[in-house]
Parts: sequence; structure tokens; C-alpha cells
Amino acid sequence: MATTASASPALHLLHPTTSSHRHGGRARLVTPRACSAPTRRGLIADTATAAVAAAAAPLLLPRTPAALAAEPLSEWERVGLPIDPGVVLLDIAFVPDDPSHGFLLGTRQTILETKDGGGSWFPRSIPSAEDEDFNYRFNSVSFSGKEGWIVGKPAILLHTKDAGESWERIPLSAQLPGDMVYIQATGEQSAEMVTDEGAIYVTSNRGYNWKAAVQETVSATLNRTVSSGISGASYYTGTFNTVNRSPDGRYVAVSSRGNFYLTWEPGQLYWQPHNRAVARRIQNMGWRADGGLWLLVRGGGLFLSKGTGIVEDFEEASVQSRGFGILDVGYRSKDEAWAAGGSGVLLKTKNGGKSWVRDKAADNIPGNLYSVKFIGDNQGFVLGNDGVLLRYVG
Repeated sequence: MATTASASPALHLLHPTTSSHRHGGRARLVTPRACSAPTRRGLIADTATAAVAAAAAPLLLPRTPAALAAEPLSEWERVGLPIDPGVVLLDIAFVPDDPSHGFLLGTRQTILETKDGGGSWFPRSIPSAEDEDFNYRFNSVSFSGKEGWIVGKPAILLHTKDAGESWERIPLSAQLPGDMVYIQATGEQSAEMVTDEGAIYVTSNRGYNWKAAVQETVSATLNRTVSSGISGASYYTGTFNTVNRSPDGRYVAVSSRGNFYLTWEPGQLYWQPHNRAVARRIQNMGWRADGGLWLLVRGGGLFLSKGTGIVEDFEEASVQSRGFGILDVGYRSKDEAWAAGGSGVLLKTKNGGKSWVRDKAADNIPGNLYSVKFIGDNQGFVLGNDGVLLRYVG
């Protein structure tokens, strides 16, 4: 499930510690005391003893920042990428028939390809996306069988029918409302596309014709229902901050200001706006593995809906975000999930999201982590800025 979310810690250096002794688990500071001047015989004996101890002890070298940064995470490893600093990674997808073959997208016209399950990546050149002087931001990629789709900004739509060996560019109407932020391959020659203004389109002929699934954009819906009691709807700027799709085709989206959210289910003619159930503004929302919703607020709070489906009743979960914003959540199973955020925040839950613990090893990741993607039980990735990519190794 692709998400577009609009979010470095200093390396830990070794400092001298205060001299202390342990008694019963508590540290007792040793107070320096005056002592008598040492005798010549005592000084020689002490020097000899120290020399023997030093020879027997292993050599301890200070750990450099580079060594600290290279320490592996407990369940994740950092993957090096052949891209320029400053690239923000935005989406990742693999060919269902070949889980070792995948594509990674980002800003600055970044398209990378892997054929070893994500352990190594190489740049992929697509001539049809390089004919113009545009610096594309590739937002979303999706595969169904060997058929795949990529969308980006400025408006661009790419399609492959041979697992990405070749790509063709599909023409798009200049009247398309908003920027394309998400695409989902739904079957043979079929896909579903969403723009940041709430337009949802479906195709069944390889993208040559698209049919609107909603009758109006979100702005039109809110202008028509401004008296519906939705707080902040009159200040709506017309675009989504994030949008997430469930496996059964339902959507949840967060308004650009984070003051309310919207949902859509197949068959509905309009997006349905909802008041936020928490005091702080919403950062992102998505779907749990059990069909319920998770909700992130600015400042690091995480909430879970009570029950499954689209509801408005949420309860806060216990997290250790250190005050940094959490930007995305990805479920590996119904019980296990990972959350990622600013300054290398990486959290794990083993009880469906009720409580979370921080993976401290991620504190040395020099960047913000924007997106968590699990393709299967044993294949997952965390995408960040400055070309940060983490791969799940269990």
C-alpha cells in the first residue's frame, strides 16, 4: 500500500563517565580523598602491577561515529543505493510472480530496480520518461502479475506488461483534477488511480480510457456540505496530505491541514468527511491488518480505532516516540507491526498496536523515515529521505 506523506539524529559519541561503584544495583559516586605521598618502593610496585594488568587486558579502542553508524539494526539492515543525497524515497513494489524483482521510486526522477529481493539496486532508465525537461517525482508503483503501473508529478503515467522489462507512457488529459499520488493494479489491463484532490479513476483497457468512480472532487463535496458539521471543512485547501487504500478497496485520506479525515468505499458517489476524534491535528491514517484503522497525530501520538471498518471512536496506544512525529505504520501480521518517523524513530508492536517499544539501534539512522512497506511476512522495507532504505531481515 503506497502512502504519500508530506515529514538526523547526531551520532552517539563516547564520553568519559563519572567514576562510580555499584552496590545493590545503585551507583555510588566515589568522592576523591586526599592521600599521603607514595613511597619510592610503593610507586615501583604499583607501576609493575599496572604494566602486567595492561598487558593481560584486551586492547580497547574508541568507537568512531562511522563504526557506530555501521552497526546493524536488530531486525533491519541499511541498504546502500546509487543515488544522490537529498532524494526522498516514496514507494516500492515487487512483481508478484518474482518476489526478487522490484522497483523503488523517489524524487528527482528516481527509479531503481532490484533482482535480488532488495539487497542491491541499480538505476533504471525509461526513455519515455526522459523526453522532456521535467524533474519527475515518481509517487506510486503497483503490479498485478507481470503488469505494472507508475504515476508521478508532473502528470505522468507509465505502464508495463512484461514485469518492467519495457515501459510505455500513457497519455493523460490536461483536465485531470490534481496530481496523481496513488495507483493500484487491480487485474489484467486494470488499475485504480487517485489524485490529491480526491478524484478516483478506474481503467480496464491498459489506461487508454478512465472512468470516474466519484462524481466530484473533495473540494466540491465540502463546499456542498459545508453545513454538515465537519470542523475545518470551510478552510479546506483542496488537497490530501496522505491517502491509504485497504486490500478490499476502501480509502482513508487526511486533509492537508490535518483537521479532519475522509473515507470512501466502492459504490459510494462521494467522499465522506469525518471530524477528527483527537485534539491534535492528524499526521496520517491507514488500515490495520485486522481491518481497523490506525491514526497518527502530530507530535508522536498513535491511536487505534475501536473495532474494525470505518468508525470515529479511537483510543490512544502507548508509544515511545521521544516526541518525534510518527509518519507511517506497516503491519507484518495481525499482531506485529512497525512504525517509523522523524529522526530515525522506529517502533515495534507485538500485540496489534496496543503498546510499542523503540528499536534503539535506529537512532543512528541519519534521516527521517517516511514509509513502512511489508510485501509479505518476510519481505519489508522502510523508506526515508536522503536515500535511506532499510530492509527487513527478521
